[in-house]
Amino acid sequence: MLRCCLRTVPTFIVLFFIALLSIALTTVVSAEEPDTPSLESDVQLPEGLWQVEKGEDDAPTMAIAPPEPLAAPPLETVTLMLDWFLSPQHAPILLAKARGLFQQQGLEVQWQAPGDPSLPTKLLAAGEIDLALGRQSLLHLSAHQGAALTRIATLIETPLNAIITTEKHLDNGNSRDNVAAIETLHFGFTTREGEQLIIPELVPSSLPQTDDPLTPESLHFDAARALSSQQVQAVADGFYLTLPAQLATEGIEAKVIPFSALSIPRHDGLIVMANSHSITKRADTWRGFVIALEEAAHWMIDNPSLAWETLIEAYPVLDNSINANAWEDLLRRTALTPAAVDTRRYRAFEEYLHQRGISDAPLEVEQLAIDPHKR
Repeated sequence: MLRCCLRTVPTFIVLFFIALLSIALTTVVSAEEPDTPSLESDVQLPEGLWQVEKGEDDAPTMAIAPPEPLAAPPLETVTLMLDWFLSPQHAPILLAKARGLFQQQGLEVQWQAPGDPSLPTKLLAAGEIDLALGRQSLLHLSAHQGAALTRIATLIETPLNAIITTEKHLDNGNSRDNVAAIETLHFGFTTREGEQLIIPELVPSSLPQTDDPLTPESLHFDAARALSSQQVQAVADGFYLTLPAQLATEGIEAKVIPFSALSIPRHDGLIVMANSHSITKRADTWRGFVIALEEAAHWMIDNPSLAWETLIEAYPVLDNSINANAWEDLLRRTALTPAAVDTRRYRAFEEYLHQRGISDAPLEVEQLAIDPHKR
């Protein structure tokens, strides 16, 4: 019995020391490693991990700063040359600019007046400008001379030019007697149509055309002075809404003979032309341009007085009694659907040129004019 107990005591002592060692190791490990977190554990964050400085602006900057505004897309520049010095007949373009209608279409339209009436179509055909103003009759003549021009809009639907003379023995109107009576007058002209269409109809071919005092002469933009000074007795293509009024201020009475007296077909008085090579590649540009013109034209008709006030405020050079008196007449002639093409007119004018022997054969309407909305 005693022997058995003696054998058991060392074993017990060994187990006792093993237990003490185990407890010690467990204590050391517990001191080095944190307890496994649970849902009920207290979480303490190290200092500085989420420290917010106190001050007047406690909110994060990105939360209160407004976003940078989106930059507007750049406007497409369109260069346009007028047919004449600045005039109320250009009102749809001038008002579209003044009221921001071109800008709404993404366009910045810049225009200039020509130094000579023959310049716009020449520069347009050469690609030096994007658009030019002119008359339908000028478009036909230019096309038959090889110029790559295409009408994309109409501003004024009736001719604005007529034969104007200061001869007292003549009457106003389209009487053939008037035409016969002015055949021997000394004529001046201001446009290519005046020289190539009207003068040949008025001046008998039997009269010599060189070294003769009656030889028609180019007046450029100076028709009023030429008539008042008696440099010429008649202008083949004067602007009849203002030229007689200009002469009246000097006490001179002018007589107006419309082109219909010469059996010239009715045609558009003022159109917008583009280089034919640009029609496809800039189709969207021309559509936007014409939309702005239409918006301006309708606003003019709906608000004639306000339109005039807006016009002269934006362009003070137009503010005179002659332009003011012509304003209502111009409104009646303004095209409300600038893009639309009167194909009958263009065919009729081509037939007229062919019958006069001015062209070898009529051109197709599509070679002369388009509706940009149908491209």
